[in-house]
Amino acid sequence: MQPSVGVWDSGVGGLTVLAALRRALPGVPMHYLADSAHAPYGERADAFILERSLALTDHLIARGARLIVIACNTATAVAADALRVRHPGVPIVGIEPGIKPAVAASRTGRVGVLATTATVNSPRFARLLARHAADARITSVACSGVVKHIEAGDVDSAALRALIHRYCEPLRQNAVDTALLGCTHYPLIRPLWEAELGPGVQLIQVEAAVAQQAARLWAGTMPPEEVGGLRLSSTGDPGVLAQVARQGLGWLDVQPTHERI
Repeated sequence: MQPSVGVWDSGVGGLTVLAALRRALPGVPMHYLADSAHAPYGERADAFILERSLALTDHLIARGARLIVIACNTATAVAADALRVRHPGVPIVGIEPGIKPAVAASRTGRVGVLATTATVNSPRFARLLARHAADARITSVACSGVVKHIEAGDVDSAALRALIHRYCEPLRQNAVDTALLGCTHYPLIRPLWEAELGPGVQLIQVEAAVAQQAARLWAGTMPPEEVGGLRLSSTGDPGVLAQVARQGLGWLDVQPTHERI
């Protein structure tokens, strides 16, 4: 099989990371796998997330992936270390909330973090805060239910807007000037966050930094002439993946497939 970059997420949110990867590694073959049949991960038990993380990574490596990108904050927090132990010969790039760049970008030291319940409650997140928050005042909000709406293709309903309003309220009350989108799904509804928080709050994403790290590792793994196409697949309804890729990213020629894992 053609060597590729394997990218997976609990669902469609990792497409934001995939878009950054395609900019950083133009022409490099990539296989994106959405575990939409089991999304969202944010309220799942750690044992379940670890089991799915192992299965998805094994699947991509068996199909030619020479580098794995975990395009999911929740899964990175739970499973990245175990995956590196299981596959010591495969570079594995995770994604985690960018506390450091968010604190650096803040003018006032008041920073909001919008993430899943599993991410906010994870030991890895606690370590990030201890390492990078310094004297900043961090307002962390577990945004239960948001990913479920996005996975259903519901990105502009009154119910979703009500959730966004509720989760942004603590950030407004604490006068944050910077908000970190701590889940890869959240940039897909970036206009809703922007409308709720207002122009005085800057939004931080970390997809570009993940893509740059993957590009550095790929350059040391595969010859630069390796080129190929893009494959999208889902354990759930591939139609949702196609809709987000086409409407959200403008990838009009994609034809996602279903995979049972």
